[in-house]
Amino acid sequence: MHSRNPVEVVLEFERLINSHSVEAIAGLLTEDSVFIDSLGQKIQGIGNLRGAWTGYFRMVPDYSISHAEIFSNGDTVAVFGIAQGRLARGEMNKEDFWKTPASCRAVVKGGKIAVWQVFADNEPIRAIMRKYQ
Repeated sequence: MHSRNPVEVVLEFERLINSHSVEAIAGLLTEDSVFIDSLGQKIQGIGNLRGAWTGYFRMVPDYSISHAEIFSNGDTVAVFGIAQGRLARGEMNKEDFWKTPASCRAVVKGGKIAVWQVFADNEPIRAIMRKYQ
């Protein structure tokens, strides 16, 4: 059986994130997969990651990522692009839209995402959140 190369796996993961299908996202994770946010905080394991993605999509229902460049070195893939969405506060308001450059480091094992690490400036969404405090 031909295994997909790591870049193909990461592109599929990007597509699944943009589809907001938590179950499909979980299906592309290793059992011990780790998500590392831009502050270095880690979430590990499919069950914990299902909950994290579900919560994030509730907070930012139209969240999406896109890539401009992708590089790979063995099982490690670097993605450079944009993350964007609107903070959900009842109605979806255009004033609550944010967009920021984002990079991700992925480690692919056995055709699945073992590590997904995000590097992004979260100030745009934090500024919107402060408006409602």
